[in-house]
Amino acid sequence: MKKVKLNTEWLSVCGGCHVAIVDLHEKILDVLGAVDVQHSPVLTDIKDYPKADVGIVTGAIRNEHDRHNAIQMRKSCDLIIAFGTCAVYGGIPGAGTVHSSDDLMHTAYTTSKTTHTTHMPSERVDRLSARVTPIDEVINVDLYLPGCPPHANFIFEALTSLVKGKSPKVGERNVCAACKRKMMRQPVTAIKNPLRDFPDRDTCLMCQGYICLGSVTLDRCLAPCPNTGVACTGCAGPSIQVLREPNRDLRTEVAQRMSRLTEIPADDIVRVIERGAKNYYSYAMASGMIGQKPTFLIKKWIADVEETA
Repeated sequence: MKKVKLNTEWLSVCGGCHVAIVDLHEKILDVLGAVDVQHSPVLTDIKDYPKADVGIVTGAIRNEHDRHNAIQMRKSCDLIIAFGTCAVYGGIPGAGTVHSSDDLMHTAYTTSKTTHTTHMPSERVDRLSARVTPIDEVINVDLYLPGCPPHANFIFEALTSLVKGKSPKVGERNVCAACKRKMMRQPVTAIKNPLRDFPDRDTCLMCQGYICLGSVTLDRCLAPCPNTGVACTGCAGPSIQVLREPNRDLRTEVAQRMSRLTEIPADDIVRVIERGAKNYYSYAMASGMIGQKPTFLIKKWIADVEETA
């Protein structure tokens, strides 16, 4: 069988998505046996972009260098995979969208407690763009594979399907579908702090008073966090229901469900999520599907927190 030619590229990203490919363990031999890796920042020293069948792009677009590389990948590859939550939704770097580029640069280089300098980067370094941009706002994307990083099962299924010329399986379940905890109403009256309190092993975390985003997050992970007692933080991005409906919002959806499962008022849950909006919305706020919703008022929420601080 003729090998599939593969290019990969990383933009503004931590690098974890490229490392995640190695998490295939022995299955990577099946993948490498069927693909010819050409341009790849972590594997090759090829600077140009050879013609390829499949291109994997990780990271969001934050400057002109990222934009140029994304466009070159699109030109050189027949299929483009937006690989990881940063590429799909903007990811954690998307939190920078609520601040100006100048504020971010000065915080990093002149006012940080661990940075002792008054010098900014050289003008030869690309300036940050006004906002973090998911790659599909710049180039066409053929397959979305969110996750921070994507789970090895989904990586293997997607790559092997493409190698065989088949369409990858794309489910619409949320994280709760893969969670083994039992959901039952509990006489809980206050929101619990996951850094201080310890959940029991079997009951749904929301039922116990923990704010868990599993019900509003796409399952691209098989729920390892809630199954081991850690509330879902939404790393694979919003559920299909939240994305499709302009007026459906993470905080109100979670609050409504959690208030029905406990004795905690929905308004109390909404306020807690708003006060921690940078955390609860951190993976997808750069995406227009979340950031441009009429219900997403993060700058107001931040201002309200600062007024009461």
